[in-house]
Amino acid sequence: MSGPLSARRGRLKVFLSYAAGAGKTYRMLEEAQELRKQHADIVVGYFEPHGRKDTIEKTEGLEIVPRRKIEYRGVTFEEMDTEAIIRRAPKICAVDEFPHTNVPGSERAKRWEDVMVLLDEGIDVMTTMNLQHLDSLNDEIFQIAGIRVRETVPDWVVRQADEVVMVDVTPEALLNRLKRGAVYAPDKASRALENFFKEQTLTALRELALRQAAHEVDVRQPDQRPADRILIHITDEPTTAMLVRRGRRVADYLRAECFAIHVSPQGDLSDLTSVKRESVEKHLNFARNLHIETRILQGQNPALTLVEFAHRHQITQIFLTRSRSRRLQLLRRNSLVSQVLRLAQDIQITVVAERKRRT
Repeated sequence: MSGPLSARRGRLKVFLSYAAGAGKTYRMLEEAQELRKQHADIVVGYFEPHGRKDTIEKTEGLEIVPRRKIEYRGVTFEEMDTEAIIRRAPKICAVDEFPHTNVPGSERAKRWEDVMVLLDEGIDVMTTMNLQHLDSLNDEIFQIAGIRVRETVPDWVVRQADEVVMVDVTPEALLNRLKRGAVYAPDKASRALENFFKEQTLTALRELALRQAAHEVDVRQPDQRPADRILIHITDEPTTAMLVRRGRRVADYLRAECFAIHVSPQGDLSDLTSVKRESVEKHLNFARNLHIETRILQGQNPALTLVEFAHRHQITQIFLTRSRSRRLQLLRRNSLVSQVLRLAQDIQITVVAERKRRT
């Protein structure tokens, strides 16, 4: 659907924090109220109250677009009605819970995809998300909190934001909010205190969030540094997904071009077993979803093929993976890692292995 504002892409503003209850939604609605007082044409496209009275009060007087009801497996769910918002055509729309996964039967799989549609229609969007949902931090969050986050937002989406606001609160203050019932109901709060909401975990997450906020400021500044280029080697190893996230994150920090390369004797995936082919295809698709350029190169010697490509394309860093089962092979002369190290002494080589979670 094409609206009257479609010639101008909307602006995206993300309210980011490190945990639930830090005040992202409250801050977003506070800004929405200020804009309403200035007679801005603003609506709330989606709001999740979580029973928080002070946050609910912040919606008073704001126009809220009714949710769309979708039936799935005999249960009725409510999702943001993106098409209704487009028909309403406001200047600004506030959307809570950016990483949310929509119920099957929705036009799009993720709420962030709905937001992209609103932006394409020329609607400015304010939204909220927690740090743990940033895709490139998935492994680091698991190391810190022991939780594998399933709902993630690709980094390239957040990089498109015109503004990222860090909503900060000390772990002590957040724990006090939780204990007095300002974040979750008592039964859910007690479970949270036993799991995610431990002071040590919150402190580590907050430090990570502050570094991320500094990075968001940095990437929006003019850069005069020489261009970096990163090559990520794609294999069927399970650790490849972690390698892709790591390489993408480093590329983001360096503002570097990024390539994901698989090497095959045939120049395609026909020589692989069905299981290995499925794994490689999954990793290549994952890289594409992170806006990494992917290629399958033909070559009998993967190490030589990788390094020749690296030299032709002025690659400055190569990311390789190894599984724990191959740990003893790392320094063997005929291993891929050893060959690349010998052939590419002028290039920085990073070898990433699966790590056990910190306890």
